Amino acid sequence: MMDMFDKINELYDKRRKAELGGGDERIEKQHAKGKWTARERIDYLLDDGTFVELNTFIENRGTDFDMNGSEGVGDGVVTGFGKINGRPVYLFAQDFTLFGGALGEMHGKKIAAVMDLAAKNGVPFIGLNDSGGARIQEGVSSLDGYGHVFYRNAIYSGVIPQISVIMGPSAGGAVYSPAITDFVIMVEKTSQMFITGPKVIETVTGERISSEDLGGAHVHNSKSGNAHFKAKNEEEALEHVKKLLSYLPNNNTETPQKKACLEDEFGDYRPELVDIVPFDSTRPYDMRQVIKQVVDEGSFYEIHAEFAKNVVVGFARIKGQTVGLVCNQPKHLAGGLDIDSSDKAARFIRLCDCFNIPIITFEDVTGFFPGIKQEHGGIIRHGAKILYAYSEATVPKLTVIVRKAYGGAYVALNSKSIGADLVFAWPNAEIAVMGPEGAANIIFAKEIAASDEPEITRQEKIDTYREKFANPYVAASLGMVDDVIDPRETRMKLIQGLEMLQYKKEDRPSKKHGNIPL
Repeated sequence: MMDMFDKINELYDKRRKAELGGGDERIEKQHAKGKWTARERIDYLLDDGTFVELNTFIENRGTDFDMNGSEGVGDGVVTGFGKINGRPVYLFAQDFTLFGGALGEMHGKKIAAVMDLAAKNGVPFIGLNDSGGARIQEGVSSLDGYGHVFYRNAIYSGVIPQISVIMGPSAGGAVYSPAITDFVIMVEKTSQMFITGPKVIETVTGERISSEDLGGAHVHNSKSGNAHFKAKNEEEALEHVKKLLSYLPNNNTETPQKKACLEDEFGDYRPELVDIVPFDSTRPYDMRQVIKQVVDEGSFYEIHAEFAKNVVVGFARIKGQTVGLVCNQPKHLAGGLDIDSSDKAARFIRLCDCFNIPIITFEDVTGFFPGIKQEHGGIIRHGAKILYAYSEATVPKLTVIVRKAYGGAYVALNSKSIGADLVFAWPNAEIAVMGPEGAANIIFAKEIAASDEPEITRQEKIDTYREKFANPYVAASLGMVDDVIDPRETRMKLIQGLEMLQYKKEDRPSKKHGNIPL
């Protein structure tokens, strides 16, 4: 006759089966690919001893198809909650050793349940993805499972931070959940994302391509922009998760935690800024060097570094406070805005606004990038996203015009007219409808054409236009620039501005939501 201890032993036997996933053989195959198991990933990511598993014993309803001979305890996904650096998180980790991590009805139900708990408790949600896609054996029920996950990704967007780590294949419907989340991290060589795999593409279009070349980490990090980070291995990928969370609040009603700040030898006065930006406005430089002089030492964390390099975005801290940076990069396309960089900047601006992170813009822009390809590709629609995102944002918004600010791009990059709280300009800043060269060629076309020495006359007119119109004092006289500042005092001015704006409250007209030009 059984007693309580027999039942307890039975419980632990069932737990051991669940923890084995697809069994020792499949675990060895997972390791042979350079991949960790779902539980190993969770153990590395979370603080020791904090993981609490949920719905351990869920199983699929059973089908007429062979399910690899596995009992399927847990249904191919581990879910639960724990802590990262003392902060609570909810998460799921797909188990590739069981059904190839494919999502079925109960698998989807487990993920949806833990997402609901994350939202109710207002804490970040993390997805560790390693899945072959929808579980074909379960038919339309697996698609329904995906739908429940997608719905929650969308509804909880902007409520709690959502981070996706791609740690294996992510095919078909499996790619849409990560695409809706705030950040996507991929592992080089072992993770891929695609709607249709190489075999299907070859059958339909005749094109041949490998899985890695079709949807590997390098492709999505540098070309498609679907991945914000690529990591050399799984350990590095999970470290990205930890670092991201350090800049983010738990939810949209909180602000990020402040960190201690080490004082520079010059305090908040940064003499090196004078030498970083060339006075000649045609010479390139690396905007990251400006950023590093202004923010707390070692705090700049670039996002989407390999995608649309003409714009630099990322988190940093100023006096311990998290800020979001949106910056032109003169090293690439002269810092001009094209389709991809417009999307990149707009999405990051909206993310910062969701989670109460002040936005600082460092501006050195020639304009929106010209060309037939850009026009036909929709630069108008994509460029409008930046205007929309800045106008919609209600967090503190500060702009520093470092050098050039021309045309519509000047307006789009957090100008006073679209809601900037503070706009500073360096004394060498050129703020105008277009660059002095182009303006002089149009305004003084007749004088140049009639001149005996047209090139000398053209240069004289360019210099005249630059001196009279393309300087920060004209904009300052009209209230479009709050102050023209010594570059060496940039950090100091931003600290003062952030302190002054810390209690900012701004409302927008009541509505369901706006209609951003997607």
